[in-house]
Amino acid sequence: MFTQAWKHKTLIWQLLRRDIQSRYRGSVLGLLWSLATPLIMLAIYTFVFQYIFKSRWSDAAGETTLNFAIVLFLGLSIHGVLAEILTKSPMLITSNPNFVKKIVFPLELLSWITLFGAIFTFLISFGLLLVFILIELHSIPLTALLLPLILLPYLLLLLGISWMLAALGVYLRDIQQITGTLATLMLFLSPIFYSINILPEDMQVLIFINPLSFIVESARAVLIYGKLPDFGGLAIYSFVSISVAALGYIFFRKVRPGFADVL
Repeated sequence: MFTQAWKHKTLIWQLLRRDIQSRYRGSVLGLLWSLATPLIMLAIYTFVFQYIFKSRWSDAAGETTLNFAIVLFLGLSIHGVLAEILTKSPMLITSNPNFVKKIVFPLELLSWITLFGAIFTFLISFGLLLVFILIELHSIPLTALLLPLILLPYLLLLLGISWMLAALGVYLRDIQQITGTLATLMLFLSPIFYSINILPEDMQVLIFINPLSFIVESARAVLIYGKLPDFGGLAIYSFVSISVAALGYIFFRKVRPGFADVL
């Protein structure tokens, strides 16, 4: 699954560029929407959860609004990658019937393109997040260098899920209706709007079943708090992610011959 992506890297780049350009074609602000939308949502969520629900990330006094927003924004940015994968993947094949019927095209690349498109959006938000961190903390912790090590297994997991959803979306069109709701459920059933420490220990175990939870907590630890991640948990997460990616790829290749008949 990696050698094929490398072999067609030029094709992936061309289709990725076309996909990004098509998102903002005809709009006045263009690429600025990638900044405007998350900022608006961040302002709303910060107001609701800090001032109305009185949420705090710690019991320590002196937590500023910007500090609250930084912790929240990182979680929302990571979830945004998952939400884009879940909502787009079921339609990857059905929305590109010409790739299936008329030309010889490596359909597996569509999931790579979707993933890279989600990463592009994340990087724009991440650049803005780094500016906020420098304003609030005046420096970026050295442990931030470990962030790619945390995000890589997360992205592999999403890649495998994308292949599964893309294949199932051809045969089960109802999946398109389910994944949007699932993305919302995973948002609220993860420690993005609240601290994991306010939950009872048995409830914390249930929250960490959500694959988003461990990544969000680990990313906050290295990028904001300057702490090392749980390397044992990261090793287990990586093993599961590689397994899901491999199974997703195998499943996609297994059911691919029937795509043309269904479409």
